[in-house]
Amino acid sequence: MRHKTTRRKFMGGLAATFAAPAILKHTRAYAADPVIRIGHVSPRTGPLAGFAEADDFVLEGIKAAMSGGVENNGKTYQIEIISRDSQSNPNRAAEVAADLILGEEVDIIVAASTPDTTNPVADQAEVNEVPCITTDCPWQPYFFGRNGNPAEGFEFTYHFFWGLEDVIANFLDLWAGSGVAKKVGALFPNDADGNAWGDPELGFPKPLKEAGFGLVDPGRYQPLNDDFSNYIGAFKDVGVEIVTGNMIPPDFATFWAQAAQQNFSPKVVTIGKALLFPSVIESLGDRGDGLTSEIWWSPNHPFRSSLTGDSAKALADGYTALSGRPWTQPIGFKHALFEVARDVVARASDLDDPASIIDAIKSTSMSTVVGDVDWSKGPVPNVTKTPLVAGQWQNRGDATELVITTNKQAPEIPVGGDLKLLS
Repeated sequence: MRHKTTRRKFMGGLAATFAAPAILKHTRAYAADPVIRIGHVSPRTGPLAGFAEADDFVLEGIKAAMSGGVENNGKTYQIEIISRDSQSNPNRAAEVAADLILGEEVDIIVAASTPDTTNPVADQAEVNEVPCITTDCPWQPYFFGRNGNPAEGFEFTYHFFWGLEDVIANFLDLWAGSGVAKKVGALFPNDADGNAWGDPELGFPKPLKEAGFGLVDPGRYQPLNDDFSNYIGAFKDVGVEIVTGNMIPPDFATFWAQAAQQNFSPKVVTIGKALLFPSVIESLGDRGDGLTSEIWWSPNHPFRSSLTGDSAKALADGYTALSGRPWTQPIGFKHALFEVARDVVARASDLDDPASIIDAIKSTSMSTVVGDVDWSKGPVPNVTKTPLVAGQWQNRGDATELVITTNKQAPEIPVGGDLKLLS
């Protein structure tokens, strides 16, 4: 049987071969300027680049907040963040994660932005025995997409975000008061997200049926599809008035343009992923007004950063002031990744021991700018959930704003307006 050799196993083998007197042992704890290296993987380019639009702002803010180092067991550790672009490609995400782990020898690796990024990074961390924290991906595609077993879980990889049960509940709440026909057209791509959202047991079909909604699912399409005519035709044939799915921005833009060309006019369109970003809504012009989506984070979320003390609003306003651009939802979760990482570094009993870092992750119980993070609460090992609401892009004056229109699943987050049907 062939055994994989991880970085630490390889280094341990060298140490055994070239044994040195104990007095010569030089560890991080006794270094003059001890440094904790955090690797970060994010889709800076490619079709998922909207998730990383605010990366520079977040990383600069984090570096400034931790410029004085982090105290651990009476010693100050400097934090070095090394960020890499996944190019929105799972293979590239795995490649840069491996380089961060084996080449840069990071102590912790973090990643965000759909299973195309989180899963390959987490898989590299697991096999190489490096502590890993991820977010911005529903927990089912993260956990089951990596063949996770709820009876066992993973050893080195931990995730915080909401789940499909939360997004489904929010979408149902959003649609319940719309007064439209309960016929829903599905747009699920043939990728980790789409297959999870369309899964008969874990995804949308079963709970929508139980809630009295008829789901029309013509099957999986390949990402970067250039023709949705068959889907539009199937929706028109049965009188679909609600369209839902999980799409990358280019695919939704193609679908929405073809829907107009083919005189398909649903009354509610609720799409995950693609409709998160102001840049996408801007690109759609007047046809962006009234589209709906889940809302993970906003300036109205009543949470503060444990790292800077900033409210969600202050963090969002800071991005707008610096960039001249509207806030985006990933800002909060990218910031929270480093809130958690900093808290773990401060609490770990031995920063030279990955097992000690993992113990600190497991025992995390803290409030962040996206809500509470506490891995003791499940719903499965290695996963903890954050609150979720839903809402609508609405023209208000000279701008189109994302307005929270339902908060039944997280009443601590205030509603900002009522749902309006598409005209």
